[in-house]
Amino acid sequence: MRMPDFIIIGAMKCATSTLHEQLARQPGVHMSDPKEPNFFSDDRQWRKGPEWYSWLFETARRTDICGESSTHYTKLPTYPRTINRMKGHLPEHTRFVYVMRHPIDRLISHYIHEWTQRVVDDVIDDAIDEHPELVAYSRYSMQLRPFLDAFGRDRVMPVFFDQLSLQPQQVLEDVCRFVGYDGPVQWAEELGNQNVSAERLRKSALRDAVLHCPGMTTLRRTFIPKSVRDRIKDIWTMKDRPQLSSRKHRFLREVFDADLAVLGGWMGLDLNCDNFNTVARSTSPCWIALPRETAA
Repeated sequence: MRMPDFIIIGAMKCATSTLHEQLARQPGVHMSDPKEPNFFSDDRQWRKGPEWYSWLFETARRTDICGESSTHYTKLPTYPRTINRMKGHLPEHTRFVYVMRHPIDRLISHYIHEWTQRVVDDVIDDAIDEHPELVAYSRYSMQLRPFLDAFGRDRVMPVFFDQLSLQPQQVLEDVCRFVGYDGPVQWAEELGNQNVSAERLRKSALRDAVLHCPGMTTLRRTFIPKSVRDRIKDIWTMKDRPQLSSRKHRFLREVFDADLAVLGGWMGLDLNCDNFNTVARSTSPCWIALPRETAA
């Protein structure tokens, strides 16, 4: 059965969709459709069996490099069985790519996404208390440690979101070489950014049912002025970026600084919330120490 040569394992809201689509544009790279099969993490997907998972790569040519992108694979403690399932089914050459942005920025983007999906209704401070996964998914060393322990640092590539944003061509080339693709690499500017949460409307069953009626798009654009359509759209749009209280911001800094100290230790970097963006803009991360060589 055909299995992936590499997997983009996260982190959520760190441009993994953009990276997936850019990789899919390279000749000789076959990316799964759907982008996020979540096979090794979600019990419902796992029950479909390895034959179903292999089918995602069935149309790839023999010489293609195959990949998929499932951020659920680095969502501890939500999906605790991921690593053991991977160890039992992935080939020994499979590699992993993990993209990281400032942990607080990631958390805020995650919150916006969950708000649009109606998973959360509370203001962001309260949502953090009610939904601990908002914090957990930004604890990068915690999420990465099981992969480094199970597969070794040579098979896991850390990527900074800031580097991907500032030097997309170079980072794409580096990722392609890491996963074993040696063909031509070209960043497709026309694709833009994928899945930008701030541009999303909040889910509405009634609104979506009306909008998706046959012929409704033509009628709406013909008889309703764009200014009116925009005002209606604003009803379901988050207009202002969520603001953390100073108390919650201090709490997050304490949690993430401790996690970033471990992550930085693995890379030989002094890393914390204050300097994360500066370091990430100027550094291509790489491992210098295994997790067990650095105190948690």
